[in-house]
Amino acid sequence: MSARGAGILISGFVVVIFAVFHPGTCQTTTPSPAPVHRPCKTRTSCDDCLRNVTCLWCMTNGTCGDYPVSTVLPPSSVCKLSEARWGVCWVNFEALIIAMAVLGGTILISVVVCCCCCCCKKSYSRLDRDEERLARSREAARQRGEERRTDRKTRHEEIRKKYGLIPDSDHPYSKYENE
Repeated sequence: MSARGAGILISGFVVVIFAVFHPGTCQTTTPSPAPVHRPCKTRTSCDDCLRNVTCLWCMTNGTCGDYPVSTVLPPSSVCKLSEARWGVCWVNFEALIIAMAVLGGTILISVVVCCCCCCCKKSYSRLDRDEERLARSREAARQRGEERRTDRKTRHEEIRKKYGLIPDSDHPYSKYENE
């Protein structure tokens, strides 16, 4: 980034910070006199010109003119953006545009990142639920397998007992088994 671009960017941020933290004027109970409307062309200084929000000061020729409300930005035929002043004398339109673009881009990127984080968090929680359900079903299958294995063992033991295949039992055929 060039030094000029950095200066414009910094001055744009200064304008934003100034606008946010600038102390407002308190209203008094006594009514102030109505301001006398003077056309923009009669104003001779930047500060005097920019007191009226409908006026635009051009630094190149030092003139005050009406802000062209039909266009969003003043055309170059009225004044170059780098030389045009509106609102305050120390910030040009170019810096203001860059600062607002950076601020708007930052806000937009922040919103997109927040939305993506929320969506990812929901999908992770869904994955966690799926894993938990899978773990529960595995545990249930393992328990059923254990129950079947225990039942099979019990049945086999009963069959062995019935036919005298269990050593040291009281069955009459067990004494012939070891000879």
